Amino acid sequence: MAEINLSGNHSQKGPGVQKGKKLSTRVDLTPMVDLGFLLITFFIFTTTMSQATAMKLTMSKDTTDSTLLPASTSLTFLLAKNNTVYYYQGMLPVNASQLRSTSFTGMRDVIIENQKRLIHPRDLMVVIKPERESVYKNTVDALDEMTINGVSRYAMVDISEAESKLVGAIANPAGPR
Repeated sequence: MAEINLSGNHSQKGPGVQKGKKLSTRVDLTPMVDLGFLLITFFIFTTTMSQATAMKLTMSKDTTDSTLLPASTSLTFLLAKNNTVYYYQGMLPVNASQLRSTSFTGMRDVIIENQKRLIHPRDLMVVIKPERESVYKNTVDALDEMTINGVSRYAMVDISEAESKLVGAIANPAGPR
């Protein structure tokens, strides 16, 4: 609200000359502050909060029934410690020299190469097996590569004892001491 103060100085200059009255004004900004807070409150309550995005992960049920997969369409990645990735195609290799290694950036090239090799790229089945010493970030990176390359069939499985021994044989070629 505005208010005009009528009491004030009535000064005269010379005889019979009256100077106009100076009126002081005062503006009360309290209602404007209230309006500001009401607007802030309104926008806070009506704004949609950003929602966390997550990748959908479908886990299989624990059953003894196993589905056979053609060896030509399977690709297995073994995520080891120190940000290393070992992979093989088809059946489990007999010795460690048959395992091939790549980096996480090289996984994309391996997947694309295998997709080109197949008649139907969507038939590629990728199995991701993280080792106990692998880092969680590496597992997320591997899952991201599946999404980036459009691999629709992939699974995350526990690493077997035989595969763990093969990875250990590559990491420690002299053997345990």
